Amino acid sequence: MTTPSLGEVSRHGLWSNNPALVQLLGLCPLLAVSSSVVNALGLALATLLVLLGSNVAVSLIRHQVSGTLRLPAFVMIIAAFVTCAELLMAAYTFELYRILGIFIPLIVTNCAILGRAEAFASRQPLLPSATDGLMTGLGFGAVLVLLGGLRELFGQGTLFVDMDLLLGPAAAGWGITVFPDLDFLFLVLPPGAFFATGLLIALKNLIDDRLERRRQARLPDRPRETRRVRVTGTIR
Repeated sequence: MTTPSLGEVSRHGLWSNNPALVQLLGLCPLLAVSSSVVNALGLALATLLVLLGSNVAVSLIRHQVSGTLRLPAFVMIIAAFVTCAELLMAAYTFELYRILGIFIPLIVTNCAILGRAEAFASRQPLLPSATDGLMTGLGFGAVLVLLGGLRELFGQGTLFVDMDLLLGPAAAGWGITVFPDLDFLFLVLPPGAFFATGLLIALKNLIDDRLERRRQARLPDRPRETRRVRVTGTIR
């Protein structure tokens, strides 16, 4: 298997193969905890840590694990990093850890993490695997935070409320009220998460379509093929 360039790996993880907008993986935590920016950012950081760590570990042991043991070994590695993320959040951001609840341990079952370990890290060297884990985690986290921002802004009229749960007392005053009288309950509830995610997917598809049209417009026009007629026999 050929090793892709780091630029190609980054582009795939952040945009063209984004796990949330293209592969539609990890939708359960994506939709469940993205009601605010702080919740989304907390889960995004935990997922990023697990993705990066598991990709690095899987790449390091890829030649030592036989085919029959690959899946159990990958699950154990992912579970170990999820436990580390869970203990760190319980130690330093306990209130946020309680809010996120079961969705931190459920990172173990996130198909995006196991999929990257199986499809990429188990076949590639350390540096591309680490880059893939980092960029895929950033791509997934960016969608999480963007979705959380949209739902918090248009559902409650606020942004960055309770950021001190994640970043400490220094972020206690970060919360701002953009629309004081806005209380659009639909976006805060689970159906609103599906609706907002659909809008983000549609926006990405629209951007991809525009970029493809521009790329096609920059291509030089191909000259038309001219066919020569072969004449046989004697012309009188």
